[in-house]
Amino acid sequence: QLEESGGGLVQAGGSLRLSCVASGHIFNINRMAWYRAAPGEQRDLVASISSGDTTFYVDSVRGRFTISRDNAKNTVYLQMNNLKPEDTAVYYCNADGTIATIEGNNPVHAWGQGTLVTVSS
Repeated sequence: QLEESGGGLVQAGGSLRLSCVASGHIFNINRMAWYRAAPGEQRDLVASISSGDTTFYVDSVRGRFTISRDNAKNTVYLQMNNLKPEDTAVYYCNADGTIATIEGNNPVHAWGQGTLVTVSS
């Protein structure tokens, strides 16, 4: 339902841009967000964006990360600048919307499989 891309290995101070595309079966997408799970840690919210482009960032990434979306492409992005070793984690995309199935349309809280971001010191 959601497919992330853009993760990889980068040195501290570098940048990466993550992308997440929602499949065509998902529509009327409201909130989209990025979460991350560091090794051995729980999954935590990083940033979110509403259908009206209202954004939220956790304190640790505010000023370094930028979340944006392209509604025509059902895509959300996370531009990550000035990366730090503590940003190392698996990053997950999340979206709230409606999914079309054979049985009809249903609300969905969809997750991607995750993309690994590793920041070396």
